[in-house]
Amino acid sequence: MSTPPAQDPLSRERAHLGSSRAALRAMREDVENLDITDVTANWVNAAVLQHQIDERIKALADLSHTPLFFGRLDYLHAPGADKAEGAEGERFYIGRRHVHDAEGDPMVIDWRAPVSQPFYRASKKDPMDVGLRRRFGYTSGDLTAYEDEHLSDPSETAATSKLLQQEIERPRVGPMRDIVATIQPEQDEIVRAGLAGSVCVQGGPGTGKTAVGLHRVAYLLYAHRERLARTGTLVIGPNKSFLHYIEQVLPALGELEVKQATVDDLVAHVEVRGTDDATAAVVKGDARMAEVLRRAVRSHVTLPTEGVVVVRGSRRWRVPAYELETIVGELLDRDIRYGAAREALPQRIAHAVLVQMERSGEAPDDRVQDAVARNTAVKAAVKAIWPPVDPAKLVLRLLTDVDFLAVHADGILDEDEQKEILWSKSVRSVKSAKWSPADAVLIDEATDLVQRTHSLGHVVLDEAQDLSPMQYRAVGRRCTTGSATVLGDLAQGTTPWATRSWDEALAHLGKGEAVIEELTAGFRVPTDVIAYASRLLPHIAPGLTPVASVRENPGFFEVRPTTADEQVVDACEELLRNEGSVGLIAADARIPALTEALAATGLTYLGPGEETTAQTRLTLVPASLAKGLEYDYVVLDEPQAVVDGEPDERTGLRRLYVALTRAVSGLTVTHAAPLPQQLA
Repeated sequence: MSTPPAQDPLSRERAHLGSSRAALRAMREDVENLDITDVTANWVNAAVLQHQIDERIKALADLSHTPLFFGRLDYLHAPGADKAEGAEGERFYIGRRHVHDAEGDPMVIDWRAPVSQPFYRASKKDPMDVGLRRRFGYTSGDLTAYEDEHLSDPSETAATSKLLQQEIERPRVGPMRDIVATIQPEQDEIVRAGLAGSVCVQGGPGTGKTAVGLHRVAYLLYAHRERLARTGTLVIGPNKSFLHYIEQVLPALGELEVKQATVDDLVAHVEVRGTDDATAAVVKGDARMAEVLRRAVRSHVTLPTEGVVVVRGSRRWRVPAYELETIVGELLDRDIRYGAAREALPQRIAHAVLVQMERSGEAPDDRVQDAVARNTAVKAAVKAIWPPVDPAKLVLRLLTDVDFLAVHADGILDEDEQKEILWSKSVRSVKSAKWSPADAVLIDEATDLVQRTHSLGHVVLDEAQDLSPMQYRAVGRRCTTGSATVLGDLAQGTTPWATRSWDEALAHLGKGEAVIEELTAGFRVPTDVIAYASRLLPHIAPGLTPVASVRENPGFFEVRPTTADEQVVDACEELLRNEGSVGLIAADARIPALTEALAATGLTYLGPGEETTAQTRLTLVPASLAKGLEYDYVVLDEPQAVVDGEPDERTGLRRLYVALTRAVSGLTVTHAAPLPQQLA
């Protein structure tokens, strides 16, 4: 970097930032000025190429309030060179995307490149040939500070990075942001794990597991772009509010093509208009239902009692019943999908006819076999032996026909369990049925038994602890030929079927070989807040390691008795005097009363998932939707009401644990009723 020696370091870094932004603008302009008029063969190719160009232009956007680079590495030697040769070291600026100058020389290196890895992993014990690591501080997009670590200098002691702490504690307004500047070594190991293997991350509140999962997607797209462009990637979240909250993280890292969905989106074969009570939902979500469905699907196969006679010209060819039975038995023994076997059956019958033709001296080819397979008699036999199955109609029959369910659930579900899932009213058709979310998952399972579900290259499953075994199977079907990143916290499981162990969950997912990693360092939740919430752990997840906050700032924490809802609003107004977002979290049943109290004072607020602004920084959050969200400050209303809002105490305490750990800088707990004894 050629700069006047008289400039101070901060000025030189600002100059490099200005030059880098100019280079990024030039890169964008080069793409915008591309002329594809004479390079495409037809309008289809032109449309595809134009789409790729448009996506490239979006990826090269310079976001004014997003630092173009956040760090610098000064290597002692050129990366990859023999240190004995004394090759002079190089300097690399680490940022969210690659930027090069007009000659093609890099001005900013993508954080995912191998040469950037020491920025996250180098230490005094293992400097990784880095002489200096520099972190940059920004204010509203302007470079205002820097901080140096001389990793190879034994005389300099290791110290906590102030800029790192400031970035972690920076007020949060708007959607979730990336953590690319603050990734820790243990997080980076997970982010850069290979595509071939699946990873399960157990992480308590504030350990960054969601961000790790999203950054892992960005890294895999960088390292395996061509493969994942063909096979696809998917991020699965617990609800729409959560997906809206995280949707800007990957675009900020230059990745625009990753799809997001909930499990309900994946299994949306029918319109969901009904609900199950907890007992019925648990039975329907049990992995044993997969075998019930498999039996029900296979029950449609009827062994033949008559042969098939195929007429071709003046000749008649007969496949006897015993030979048909052998063919059907072989297909059943292979245990392939129902639809695939049904498609194979006419070809198998046709092949039997061709064998007879060859024995009689004819020389039939593949065209003759295809013609025989389409023969009317063969098609009629296939329909009788292996009729088509509609997955939704099959599940409807299981849930409404006592005898049909009893036959196929025999030895799997007991009588009480069968009664729990049977509908009390008859239903005329699939469309008129009031399907529940658990029913939709059953239909998805049946659909896969009939026809194979498309598999993606990589799937990220967040808040996985709330999935039922059948939901795990539904997700697993989407990555049978790919890998998965599973994220969750057993202590935050708030469904009656919540995951009991990750080994069990991964087995249902079909990824029993996945590596289980545990994150225990808390970067988001303040020390006093996480210590208070951790009082619940012995009651909700004994054996889990409590999160240890690594933040120097203990945060603001207060438990405040109240006598009226207006005092809860007062607590919100007090916290709004600080910079950043405020979340008012309450039991779902308390939301109407708090809505009235907020309206009475004229205090404007948003719903969960809606983007906060400088003008509206308060969000009213039902406790059932708080999972995965975070706010600078939180007012938690009536903890006992949160517990009482769930079907059992353990689930209620887990819901409370979630609500208590949404704060980044401060928490005020307000209560008129006594606090749960577990918090004493």
